[in-house]
Amino acid sequence: MSLYRQLDLRSRILGLPLMVAAVLTLLWRQVPSVHELTRLLAREDLLWCRAVQVSQQALSKRFLVFPAELFERVLKDLLPLLQERWQARPKRPVPLAVKVAQQTFEHIWIVDGSTLEALFRKLDSLQDVPLGQLAGKIGTVIDLVTRFPVQIWYREGAREHDTNFMTEIVALIKTCKPLLLFDRGFYDFSFFAQVIDTGAHFITRLKSNASFRVERVLSHTSEVIDSLIVLGWWSQWSTAPAHGWCR
Repeated sequence: MSLYRQLDLRSRILGLPLMVAAVLTLLWRQVPSVHELTRLLAREDLLWCRAVQVSQQALSKRFLVFPAELFERVLKDLLPLLQERWQARPKRPVPLAVKVAQQTFEHIWIVDGSTLEALFRKLDSLQDVPLGQLAGKIGTVIDLVTRFPVQIWYREGAREHDTNFMTEIVALIKTCKPLLLFDRGFYDFSFFAQVIDTGAHFITRLKSNASFRVERVLSHTSEVIDSLIVLGWWSQWSTAPAHGWCR
């Protein structure tokens, strides 16, 4: 609320508490449109907010101008409390693979990049916006065990590649050296080298056209092939190939 006031946002019906409740309701209950959300607000209490009569036009305009950083601040302020509650409640069974990894790594993090869609076009003010407009790109690091976000980054360029987040990722992992799980959006040898230089480890999927040479087969069963490989092709003019594990 202090940040809300610093941004010179006046106290009004569609203030911070109600807007947070409205957005959570949109997501949790999969409300299909602002029109339906307006009807929900009029006929029932939403979370901590009492039912209130507002126009659909007012709600649509509020969505377009409400600062995103307020929602970000709410999330980051709540995360420590949510993590405390997670630690206090009975734990769900952890998969065996995760248990084994926890013996070596203090943190196991999933790294992912996602393209955001523009606010749905059922807002009257967006009817003239071209179809297919995108709202940007986010990079997210999530704790595999707790499922809570560790870090979230945003880019306005929706067409940017996932590897554009690699500077932030490398800075994040320098002190904790976690085990990282990447999808193929982060398939970049220079990025892999930077991760290795920090002392962290990673798992990612091999590309179908990847070139490698098997140095040593460690195990070979009907379910798992575990090998030490030399990854990438090279010539007498190229740098030395990278070593890695192929499983």
